Amino acid sequence: MNISSLANAELSVNNIYEWPRHLQLAVSSLLAVVVLVAGYFLVISGQFERLNESRAHETGLKEELEQKQMLASNFDAYQEQNKVLRDMLNGMLQQLPGKAEIAKLLVDISQAGIGNGLEFQLFKPQHEQIKEFYAELPIQIRVVGSYHQFGNFISDVAALSRIVTLENISVRKAERSDTSPLVMELTARTYRYLSEKEQAEYQKAQKQKEGKK
Repeated sequence: MNISSLANAELSVNNIYEWPRHLQLAVSSLLAVVVLVAGYFLVISGQFERLNESRAHETGLKEELEQKQMLASNFDAYQEQNKVLRDMLNGMLQQLPGKAEIAKLLVDISQAGIGNGLEFQLFKPQHEQIKEFYAELPIQIRVVGSYHQFGNFISDVAALSRIVTLENISVRKAERSDTSPLVMELTARTYRYLSEKEQAEYQKAQKQKEGKK
């Protein structure tokens, strides 16, 4: 069949089997290309996206595995470090007095001042400030004496077996009526360990506060 006869021929899908061989092959090839393109966009492209997601997930799992392997390889070192930290914490907690020991500690602080010749004008414990597992007890102190006596007092307080911090220290000239030339004012702050019952009460109170927010 030549081109002129092809142009005059009626081409219909109903008689496709009567089409010229080369035209049947061309149409078949075109249909195959259309099917492949449609299949790519409908199926294969989605598979590629899932493949990329799987690769990204695999990379994340590998990084997580490497981190866990590193932690596992250093587990003994971490255990030893935790033991050292626990021992340090226990040592510090042992320096915190219990509730029954606070009265004696207050006496020890005042005796450190009296023993160095200081005259107390004020020794006033404030309200306790409750924290997570300990309580702070601030004490307002005002004493009259000399620089040398003040230095010895601070040194003796620092040497006490229990933790006592001194802050807001100020020194000024004494009034004429005072027997010594200087007045020192400061806040001594000591700490005590909360009992299990007190810790439970503190945690309960904190949860109630958070619930009200």
